[in-house]
Amino acid sequence: MKKVFSFHQYKYLYLCKCANKLIDKLNNKLGKQDLEILISTMDRNSLDFLIPMFPFCHFSEFSLLIVNQTKGNNTLISEFPNVRVINSYEKGISKSRNLAIRNASKKICLIADDDVVYFLNFEKGIIVAFNQNPEASIITFNHQRIGLQKPHKNSKIEYEHSNKSVYEVIAIEIAFRLNVIKDKKIFVDEYFGLGSYFETAEEYLFLRDAIKLRLIVLFSPFVIVSHPLLSSGENYGSDKILFARAALFYKIKANLVYIWLLKYVFFLARKNYINWNECIKKYKIGLSGIQKYKELVKL
Repeated sequence: MKKVFSFHQYKYLYLCKCANKLIDKLNNKLGKQDLEILISTMDRNSLDFLIPMFPFCHFSEFSLLIVNQTKGNNTLISEFPNVRVINSYEKGISKSRNLAIRNASKKICLIADDDVVYFLNFEKGIIVAFNQNPEASIITFNHQRIGLQKPHKNSKIEYEHSNKSVYEVIAIEIAFRLNVIKDKKIFVDEYFGLGSYFETAEEYLFLRDAIKLRLIVLFSPFVIVSHPLLSSGENYGSDKILFARAALFYKIKANLVYIWLLKYVFFLARKNYINWNECIKKYKIGLSGIQKYKELVKL
Protein backbone atom coordinates (compact mmCIF):
# COMPACT_ATOMS: atom_id res chain seq x y z
CA MET A 1 0.00 0.00 0.00
CA LYS A 2 1.41 3.38 -1.04
CA LYS A 3 2.22 5.63 1.89
CA VAL A 4 0.50 9.02 1.88
CA PHE A 5 2.23 11.98 3.52
CA SER A 6 0.50 14.97 4.97
CA PHE A 7 1.35 18.51 3.90
CA HIS A 8 3.44 19.02 7.04
CA GLN A 9 5.32 15.77 6.43
CA TYR A 10 6.11 16.83 2.85
CA LYS A 11 7.24 20.20 4.13
CA TYR A 12 9.48 18.52 6.71
CA LEU A 13 11.00 16.18 4.11
CA TYR A 14 11.60 19.11 1.76
CA LEU A 15 13.35 21.12 4.47
CA CYS A 16 15.50 18.11 5.37
CA LYS A 17 16.49 17.75 1.72
CA CYS A 18 17.40 21.44 1.52
CA ALA A 19 19.39 21.21 4.74
CA ASN A 20 21.34 18.22 3.43
CA LYS A 21 22.13 20.09 0.21
CA LEU A 22 23.33 23.08 2.22
CA ILE A 23 25.53 20.86 4.38
CA ASP A 24 27.02 19.23 1.28
CA LYS A 25 27.66 22.66 -0.22
CA LEU A 26 29.36 23.91 2.94
CA ASN A 27 31.45 20.75 3.20
CA ASN A 28 32.59 21.20 -0.41
CA LYS A 29 33.28 24.91 -0.06
CA LEU A 30 36.81 25.85 -1.04
CA GLY A 31 39.15 27.88 1.13
CA LYS A 32 42.61 29.42 0.92
CA GLN A 33 44.09 26.07 1.95
CA ASP A 34 42.79 24.59 -1.32
CA LEU A 35 44.79 26.95 -3.56
CA GLU A 36 48.26 26.17 -4.88
CA ILE A 37 50.35 28.53 -7.01
CA LEU A 38 52.45 26.82 -9.68
CA ILE A 39 55.52 28.98 -10.33
CA SER A 40 57.90 28.47 -13.24
CA THR A 41 61.40 29.87 -12.90
CA MET A 42 65.00 29.24 -14.01
CA ASP A 43 68.45 29.00 -12.43
CA ARG A 44 67.46 30.01 -8.90
CA ASN A 45 69.44 29.18 -5.78
CA SER A 46 67.42 31.37 -3.40
CA LEU A 47 63.75 31.96 -2.64
CA ASP A 48 64.33 35.71 -2.47
CA PHE A 49 62.67 36.20 -5.88
CA LEU A 50 59.36 35.38 -4.18
CA ILE A 51 59.51 38.41 -1.88
CA PRO A 52 58.43 41.06 -4.44
CA MET A 53 55.77 38.71 -5.79
CA PHE A 54 53.85 38.95 -2.50
CA PRO A 55 54.43 42.51 -1.22
CA PHE A 56 51.66 42.38 1.40
CA CYS A 57 52.78 39.27 3.35
CA HIS A 58 55.41 36.56 3.50
CA PHE A 59 55.24 34.15 0.57
CA SER A 60 55.14 31.13 2.91
CA GLU A 61 51.55 32.02 3.82
CA PHE A 62 50.55 30.49 0.47
CA SER A 63 50.95 26.99 -0.90
CA LEU A 64 53.56 27.25 -3.63
CA LEU A 65 55.00 24.67 -6.01
CA ILE A 66 58.11 25.98 -7.76
CA VAL A 67 59.62 24.32 -10.81
CA ASN A 68 63.19 25.57 -11.10
CA GLN A 69 64.68 24.64 -14.47
CA THR A 70 68.45 24.52 -14.11
CA LYS A 71 71.53 23.22 -15.87
CA GLY A 72 72.76 21.88 -12.55
CA ASN A 73 74.69 24.89 -11.28
CA ASN A 74 71.79 26.36 -9.34
CA THR A 75 69.76 24.14 -7.04
CA LEU A 76 66.82 25.62 -5.17
CA ILE A 77 65.91 24.41 -1.69
CA SER A 78 62.95 25.36 0.51
CA GLU A 79 62.78 25.19 4.29
CA PHE A 80 59.12 26.21 4.35
CA PRO A 81 56.46 23.44 4.56
CA ASN A 82 54.10 25.38 2.26
CA VAL A 83 56.76 25.94 -0.39
CA ARG A 84 57.70 22.88 -2.44
CA VAL A 85 60.49 22.90 -5.01
CA ILE A 86 61.22 20.69 -8.00
CA ASN A 87 64.61 21.20 -9.62
CA SER A 88 64.27 20.14 -13.24
CA TYR A 89 66.96 19.67 -15.87
CA GLU A 90 64.54 20.05 -18.77
CA LYS A 91 64.10 23.20 -20.81
CA GLY A 92 60.96 25.08 -21.83
CA ILE A 93 58.03 26.75 -20.11
CA SER A 94 55.56 24.10 -21.28
CA LYS A 95 57.59 21.28 -19.75
CA SER A 96 57.76 23.31 -16.55
CA ARG A 97 53.98 23.80 -16.50
CA ASN A 98 53.32 20.11 -17.14
CA LEU A 99 55.72 19.01 -14.43
CA ALA A 100 53.93 21.33 -12.01
CA ILE A 101 50.50 19.97 -12.97
CA ARG A 102 51.65 16.37 -12.47
CA ASN A 103 53.00 17.21 -9.00
CA ALA A 104 50.37 19.67 -7.81
CA SER A 105 48.44 18.70 -4.68
CA LYS A 106 45.65 21.23 -4.07
CA LYS A 107 42.12 21.40 -5.46
CA ILE A 108 42.64 24.72 -7.26
CA CYS A 109 45.86 25.61 -9.09
CA LEU A 110 46.98 29.02 -10.33
CA ILE A 111 49.62 29.28 -13.05
CA ALA A 112 52.39 31.78 -12.31
CA ASP A 113 55.63 33.22 -13.62
CA ASP A 114 58.45 34.59 -11.50
CA ASP A 115 58.09 38.23 -12.62
CA VAL A 116 54.54 38.93 -11.46
CA VAL A 117 53.24 40.86 -8.44
CA TYR A 118 50.03 39.73 -6.74
CA PHE A 119 47.43 42.12 -5.38
CA LEU A 120 46.14 42.03 -1.82
CA ASN A 121 43.33 39.47 -1.41
CA PHE A 122 43.91 37.99 -4.86
CA GLU A 123 43.39 34.50 -3.42
CA LYS A 124 39.98 35.46 -2.04
CA GLY A 125 38.80 36.53 -5.47
CA ILE A 126 39.90 33.21 -6.94
CA ILE A 127 38.28 31.11 -4.22
CA VAL A 128 35.02 33.08 -4.36
CA ALA A 129 34.86 32.67 -8.15
CA PHE A 130 35.22 28.89 -7.93
CA ASN A 131 32.75 28.62 -5.04
CA GLN A 132 30.19 30.63 -6.99
CA ASN A 133 30.78 28.61 -10.16
CA PRO A 134 31.07 24.95 -9.08
CA GLU A 135 30.47 23.85 -12.67
CA ALA A 136 33.55 25.73 -13.96
CA SER A 137 36.69 23.66 -14.53
CA ILE A 138 38.86 26.64 -15.46
CA ILE A 139 38.47 30.32 -14.62
CA THR A 140 40.67 33.00 -16.15
CA PHE A 141 41.08 36.28 -14.31
CA ASN A 142 42.26 39.74 -15.21
CA HIS A 143 45.68 41.32 -14.82
CA GLN A 144 47.13 44.80 -14.88
CA ARG A 145 50.34 45.85 -16.56
CA ILE A 146 52.90 47.40 -14.25
CA GLY A 147 52.90 51.16 -14.75
CA LEU A 148 49.34 51.32 -16.11
CA GLN A 149 46.28 52.39 -14.17
CA LYS A 150 43.61 50.14 -15.66
CA PRO A 151 43.16 46.38 -16.09
CA HIS A 152 44.36 44.74 -19.28
CA LYS A 153 40.83 43.59 -20.20
CA ASN A 154 37.98 46.10 -20.15
CA SER A 155 35.12 43.68 -19.50
CA LYS A 156 33.50 44.03 -16.08
CA ILE A 157 31.20 41.04 -16.40
CA GLU A 158 31.73 37.30 -16.12
CA TYR A 159 31.28 35.25 -19.27
CA GLU A 160 31.97 31.82 -20.72
CA HIS A 161 35.00 31.60 -22.97
CA SER A 162 34.98 30.58 -26.62
CA ASN A 163 37.83 29.46 -28.87
CA LYS A 164 38.11 33.08 -29.96
CA SER A 165 38.14 34.74 -26.54
CA VAL A 166 40.79 32.42 -25.03
CA TYR A 167 43.27 33.68 -27.62
CA GLU A 168 43.60 36.85 -25.51
CA VAL A 169 44.35 34.98 -22.26
CA ILE A 170 47.86 34.86 -20.84
CA ALA A 171 49.09 32.06 -18.60
CA ILE A 172 49.24 34.02 -15.33
CA GLU A 173 45.47 34.58 -15.50
CA ILE A 174 44.60 30.87 -15.52
CA ALA A 175 43.32 28.90 -12.52
CA PHE A 176 41.85 25.41 -12.73
CA ARG A 177 40.41 22.48 -10.80
CA LEU A 178 43.28 20.01 -10.60
CA ASN A 179 41.17 16.85 -10.48
CA VAL A 180 39.36 17.75 -13.72
CA ILE A 181 42.54 18.63 -15.59
CA LYS A 182 44.20 15.39 -14.52
CA ASP A 183 41.11 13.28 -15.19
CA LYS A 184 40.79 14.70 -18.71
CA LYS A 185 44.56 14.48 -19.24
CA ILE A 186 44.83 18.10 -20.35
CA PHE A 187 48.43 19.24 -20.52
CA VAL A 188 50.37 22.01 -22.22
CA ASP A 189 51.58 21.26 -25.76
CA GLU A 190 55.35 21.01 -25.30
CA TYR A 191 56.07 22.07 -28.87
CA PHE A 192 54.84 25.57 -27.95
CA GLY A 193 55.91 28.16 -25.38
CA LEU A 194 59.15 29.93 -24.44
CA GLY A 195 62.16 27.67 -24.65
CA SER A 196 60.49 25.27 -27.08
CA TYR A 197 60.31 25.11 -30.89
CA PHE A 198 57.48 27.66 -31.18
CA GLU A 199 57.72 30.38 -28.54
CA THR A 200 54.09 31.37 -28.13
CA ALA A 201 50.47 30.30 -27.55
CA GLU A 202 50.92 27.40 -25.12
CA GLU A 203 48.16 28.78 -22.88
CA TYR A 204 45.81 29.21 -25.84
CA LEU A 205 46.19 25.56 -26.84
CA PHE A 206 45.71 24.46 -23.23
CA LEU A 207 42.40 26.34 -22.97
CA ARG A 208 41.33 25.33 -26.46
CA ASP A 209 41.78 21.66 -25.55
CA ALA A 210 39.61 22.18 -22.46
CA ILE A 211 36.83 23.77 -24.52
CA LYS A 212 37.12 21.00 -27.09
CA LEU A 213 36.44 18.50 -24.28
CA ARG A 214 33.34 20.53 -23.35
CA LEU A 215 34.72 21.79 -20.04
CA ILE A 216 33.29 25.05 -18.79
CA VAL A 217 35.92 27.79 -19.02
CA LEU A 218 34.89 31.14 -17.55
CA PHE A 219 36.30 34.66 -17.46
CA SER A 220 36.19 36.62 -14.20
CA PRO A 221 36.94 40.38 -14.30
CA PHE A 222 38.62 40.21 -10.88
CA VAL A 223 42.17 41.58 -11.16
CA ILE A 224 44.58 39.28 -9.36
CA VAL A 225 48.06 40.19 -10.55
CA SER A 226 50.29 42.75 -12.25
CA HIS A 227 52.81 41.93 -14.94
CA PRO A 228 55.67 43.75 -16.72
CA LEU A 229 54.49 46.02 -19.52
CA LEU A 230 56.03 44.15 -22.45
CA SER A 231 54.89 40.56 -22.90
CA SER A 232 57.20 38.10 -24.67
CA GLY A 233 54.45 37.37 -27.18
CA GLU A 234 53.84 40.97 -28.28
CA ASN A 235 56.73 41.57 -30.68
CA TYR A 236 54.41 40.63 -33.53
CA GLY A 237 56.81 41.18 -36.39
CA SER A 238 59.78 39.25 -34.99
CA ASP A 239 61.01 36.20 -36.84
CA LYS A 240 60.49 33.84 -33.91
CA ILE A 241 56.91 34.98 -33.29
CA LEU A 242 55.99 34.71 -36.97
CA PHE A 243 57.66 31.28 -37.13
CA ALA A 244 55.66 30.16 -34.08
CA ARG A 245 52.30 31.62 -35.12
CA ALA A 246 52.49 30.01 -38.54
CA ALA A 247 53.01 26.64 -36.86
CA LEU A 248 50.16 27.34 -34.45
CA PHE A 249 47.72 28.20 -37.20
CA TYR A 250 48.74 25.17 -39.22
CA LYS A 251 47.91 23.04 -36.16
CA ILE A 252 44.48 24.72 -35.97
CA LYS A 253 43.54 25.44 -39.57
CA ALA A 254 45.57 22.87 -41.55
CA ASN A 255 46.06 23.93 -45.20
CA LEU A 256 44.06 27.13 -44.76
CA VAL A 257 47.14 28.43 -42.98
CA TYR A 258 48.77 29.44 -46.28
CA ILE A 259 46.00 31.97 -46.99
CA TRP A 260 46.12 33.11 -43.37
CA LEU A 261 49.90 33.58 -43.55
CA LEU A 262 49.67 35.75 -46.65
CA LYS A 263 47.03 37.97 -45.04
CA TYR A 264 48.95 38.10 -41.78
CA VAL A 265 52.18 39.26 -43.39
CA PHE A 266 50.32 42.09 -45.16
CA PHE A 267 48.64 42.95 -41.85
CA LEU A 268 52.07 43.27 -40.21
CA ALA A 269 53.23 45.59 -42.99
CA ARG A 270 50.08 47.77 -42.84
CA LYS A 271 50.46 48.15 -39.08
CA ASN A 272 54.17 48.97 -39.46
CA TYR A 273 55.34 45.93 -37.48
CA ILE A 274 57.52 45.11 -40.49
CA ASN A 275 58.64 47.02 -43.58
CA TRP A 276 56.93 46.34 -46.90
CA ASN A 277 60.20 45.14 -48.43
CA GLU A 278 60.33 42.40 -45.77
CA CYS A 279 57.05 40.72 -46.79
CA ILE A 280 58.54 37.95 -48.93
CA LYS A 281 61.19 37.17 -46.32
CA LYS A 282 58.59 37.05 -43.53
CA TYR A 283 56.28 34.82 -45.58
CA LYS A 284 59.16 32.35 -46.03
CA ILE A 285 59.85 32.42 -42.29
CA GLY A 286 56.21 31.49 -41.71
CA LEU A 287 56.53 28.64 -44.22
CA SER A 288 59.57 27.36 -42.35
CA GLY A 289 57.56 27.32 -39.12
CA ILE A 290 54.85 25.25 -40.80
CA GLN A 291 57.43 22.84 -42.18
CA LYS A 292 59.07 22.47 -38.77
CA TYR A 293 55.75 21.61 -37.15
CA LYS A 294 55.06 19.02 -39.86
CA GLU A 295 58.44 17.42 -39.20
CA LEU A 296 57.83 17.29 -35.46
CA VAL A 297 54.45 15.61 -35.71
CA LYS A 298 55.53 13.59 -38.79
CA LEU A 299 52.82 14.88 -41.12
